[in-house]
Parts: sequence; structure tokens; C-alpha cells
Amino acid sequence: MTDWVKTCRFDDIDGEDDHGGQTCAVIGAPDGTIYVSDGLGTHERILLALGMDHVLECPKHNGRFGCRTGKGLKAPICVDLTTYEARIEDGHVFFRAGRA
Repeated sequence: MTDWVKTCRFDDIDGEDDHGGQTCAVIGAPDGTIYVSDGLGTHERILLALGMDHVLECPKHNGRFGCRTGKGLKAPICVDLTTYEARIEDGHVFFRAGRA
């Protein structure tokens, strides 16, 4: 069984968070849906930045991932991001520490 990990407050989402040495991207969609994925790119482990239209971008090589699914959208991405099941509880974002 995987554990739920408490991250940031929903109101404080800034796009990235670190938990026990794991960097994750926390994205709040306008409709209130929460997405959590690994926060480092799969190509050279560079910290990802939030782009437009629910896309995470690698600032070093301009690779892109869909934040809803982790799917690589643009070269040099060869490996998709790991995504996590997420929920909001008492104003905090939680993610399940296992693949969604």
C-alpha cells in the first residue's frame, strides 16, 4: 500500500515542492483539479517550469511534458514523467507516493 504525502497548501501552490528528497511539480488547474508529477525532467534531471496549457517545460532543452499525464510532448523527451494521484484535504494538497 502506498502512503499519501502532504505537500503545500492549495492556496500556496508555486509549481514545485520537495518532500524527502523528491522534487515534485504541483499544478492547480483553473477548475480546481490538482496534478502532481515528478518535478525534474527525465532527460537530464533539470527542474521543470510550468508553461501554458498544462505543460511542464525543461528550461535547458525546451522539452515538454503534459502535466495531466506526464507524457513527453516534444524532443528530446524519450521517457515520460511519473504522475501521482492527488487530492485536496483541509486546504492541503496530498499525493499518493506511487504511480497514478
